[in-house]
Amino acid sequence: MKITALEEYGLRCLLRMAIESPDGTLTVSQIAEKEGLTVPYVGKLMSVLRQSGLVESVRGRSGGYALTRPAGQITVEEILTALGEPLFTTDYCVSHAGSREGCTHGDGCSIRSVWLVLGDLIHRVLRNTSLADLCLPERELSRQLESSRAAMLSGLSTPPE
Repeated sequence: MKITALEEYGLRCLLRMAIESPDGTLTVSQIAEKEGLTVPYVGKLMSVLRQSGLVESVRGRSGGYALTRPAGQITVEEILTALGEPLFTTDYCVSHAGSREGCTHGDGCSIRSVWLVLGDLIHRVLRNTSLADLCLPERELSRQLESSRAAMLSGLSTPPE
């Protein structure tokens, strides 16, 4: 799993919007200045986020970009998916088959079991973490994630299908 610069900076731009202007707008210039990014790069990020329906462009004197939904209704998984490819897919058996058409391990692959469980954990955390959660102080979010970790790990006794 790799987080691209586009995903990291796009997430940071949305977090900036959620913290500083949850019900209003921020301009590309304001976001760029606060995040230490260039105006053209933030413009590109906002265009991608607008096309995905996470932000909308607002015209006028107090224009800029606004979140299309409350931060509590936007998940980190949704944001990262809008900005790039899925973080974890199940096509690794096909994409890492070597010179053969399919995996040499077939149905008895113990490696696949690890990837399935890991992928499920990643998706659960990202799906259950909202943009509003990211607005919390780091210690509070850490406690929240830690308390949900035990519940997730106890559900690992049965691998996902």
